[in-house]
Amino acid sequence: MPVEFIGWTSPQVSSEIIPAAGPVFSADVLAETARVHEAAGFDRVLIGYFTHGADGFMVGAHTAAVTERLGLLLAHRPGFIAPTLAARKLATLDHISAGRLAVHIIAGGSDADQACDGDFVDHDARYRRSDEYVHLMRRTWTATQPFDHDGEFYRVRGAQSSIRCRQEPHIPLYGGGGSDAAITMLTPHLDTYMLWGEPLAETSVFMSRVLEAAARQRRTPTFSVSTRPILARTEDEAWDRALRILEQLRQSPWAQAASTRRVENVGSQRLLDVASRRDVHDTCLFTALATATGAPGNSTALVGTPETVADALVAYYELGATTLLIRGYDPLNDAVEYGRELIPRVRERVAAIDRARASVQPPRASQASATSGSPTTSMTGDR
Repeated sequence: MPVEFIGWTSPQVSSEIIPAAGPVFSADVLAETARVHEAAGFDRVLIGYFTHGADGFMVGAHTAAVTERLGLLLAHRPGFIAPTLAARKLATLDHISAGRLAVHIIAGGSDADQACDGDFVDHDARYRRSDEYVHLMRRTWTATQPFDHDGEFYRVRGAQSSIRCRQEPHIPLYGGGGSDAAITMLTPHLDTYMLWGEPLAETSVFMSRVLEAAARQRRTPTFSVSTRPILARTEDEAWDRALRILEQLRQSPWAQAASTRRVENVGSQRLLDVASRRDVHDTCLFTALATATGAPGNSTALVGTPETVADALVAYYELGATTLLIRGYDPLNDAVEYGRELIPRVRERVAAIDRARASVQPPRASQASATSGSPTTSMTGDR
């Protein structure tokens, strides 16, 4: 299937090595980041959730207004807006964006960060709450009659919504998490399970765990993998750039914070464990960057020429990651370069893989029956 590329958009340009400058919210900067990604060929942009930042619903509405085809992936934390209200807000934004919205469910990986907005629910309970929350959102989007609900976290009477998502049956649901609680509670709901960039072997094992849990719910999610590509004209130049970024990170406030922060997020713990074994995995997965920052999020890089990094991204696609989230340390300039050098190469390789897979057809039922003399069974039921 075609590969989906996700970038980012923000009302202020910054990264771990580029300090934020200018106003916290600039509508012009937001428009520029969105248009750069649309021109570069991205399918969606992630709108992050920050306890100290601008409201994502408003950021999404403006992003939709200044673009024509670019999709939105709105990060949303259950627990701060009632699920029935969130369903109506998301459905409204889906109409504003002409059906370009998806939502990324984030249970929350840090007790301290959750406490900034007054949430003191523990890790596993946050995932139980997310399970109930998304169930209620989906029910609000699809119920044809008013409904009641009594759960661990929410109680409603006569809930209904006259506004439905523009997309049917509702907007796509993304989410993720490295813990058993995340897998158990989210797989009944998600269309796309999001992973950070781990080595291929670990990624494959984790995908299998998710698919096994999803199968028990009769669901088959797709996957997304997030990485930080670092490109250059030659391999040596790319690694020189990666090492410069590493040194900048080690001197940054991110490194200082990492030295004192307790890592609670299981996904971050997984990245740090991988990084502790060696700095480079597979062909070009550079994990030392995760160590330098404490792996608070997407923090492992694919380093090399566009050809090398394209091959590395395609390797994740072949494992089952049909969505690739890529973000650079020089955010705007990297997005332009990805659009010129990386995205077309990956799309070309993926199209070739899909053509090859399509050319391998299972035998027709009539042919199999004539050959074996026995009733045929489905060749595709296990896929």
